[in-house]
Amino acid sequence: MKYVYCWILGALLLAIPNETDAQSHDQQVRAKVDSVLTERYYKTSYDTNYVVRPEGRLTLKVRLNQSGDVFHVRGDKDGISSKADLSTNFKTTVSIGASYRGVSAALAINPAKMKGAYKDYEFNLAYYSSRLSLDASYHRSTTLSGDIERGNYSGHLGKEGLKLKMANLAAYYVFNHRRFSYPAAFTQSYIQRRSAGSWLAGISYQGGSIETTDELKERNPNAPDVNIHIGLLGIGGGYGYNWVLAKRWLLHFSMLPTFVIYNHNHMTVNGERRNAKHFSPSMIFNERAAVVYNFSPRYFAGATLTMSNSFFDNDVTVNQNKWRARAFVGMRL
Repeated sequence: MKYVYCWILGALLLAIPNETDAQSHDQQVRAKVDSVLTERYYKTSYDTNYVVRPEGRLTLKVRLNQSGDVFHVRGDKDGISSKADLSTNFKTTVSIGASYRGVSAALAINPAKMKGAYKDYEFNLAYYSSRLSLDASYHRSTTLSGDIERGNYSGHLGKEGLKLKMANLAAYYVFNHRRFSYPAAFTQSYIQRRSAGSWLAGISYQGGSIETTDELKERNPNAPDVNIHIGLLGIGGGYGYNWVLAKRWLLHFSMLPTFVIYNHNHMTVNGERRNAKHFSPSMIFNERAAVVYNFSPRYFAGATLTMSNSFFDNDVTVNQNKWRARAFVGMRL
């Protein structure tokens, strides 16, 4: 019987995981993951005379971000001119980001949101690669306010009178992707060594609505019930350029104008709907700018700006400007 007990005890001891073996397995998994990411990170699909990957596995950045929406409306109906200049509250956040071999994550903090002073909602998504890049945003706001004029009347539209829901998207294709790098300007996951530019092709979308709120009706029972729906899809082409100065400075500017091929704008006032002209002149412009300064191969700082401007002309001319600005400092380890 004692042999049976010894056999069972031996089997149990063999079944207990060895801590050294577990650590070895974890190290093998980490090494494999690091190897795959490293191979992907340094995969050469670009001209290294113009674009290179920075050395170091880990990149850390601190960013200050600010964004907003601005609307300008002009019109002349039945001999009466009207105009409105409206804007939302600025959104300001501080974010801390980390990138390991091109895989990034970030955490953003909005101090005004924490204090209850900022009640809007905004979501931004940006993707930059050698060939393709994408900027997308969704903004929901009840802080659209500004000055309005109609005929001899002029006044100020306060906050919480209008509710805004707006989505913007711009996608680019870079033709000279071997020598021109968007990530060098906007994510610093590449370094532009020599000046280069590229022709661009892309699409733009803008969709959403602006409508009066219940708060406005409570303050002014005679205010009309207005719902403006916006839906624009455009295609076009443009150009971008990265200018390298003294091997430390990088200046970037690009523009992508798109012509609207699909127009689903309409407005409803007190239940009466009016559709926009499908072939009215409409365009969406996308602009980007950046400046990056490399103190050394390890430390860098800079600022970026992205804007999406729409222009559509029916009975009234409307210009919407969605913008986002960032300032950052970073280091590579």
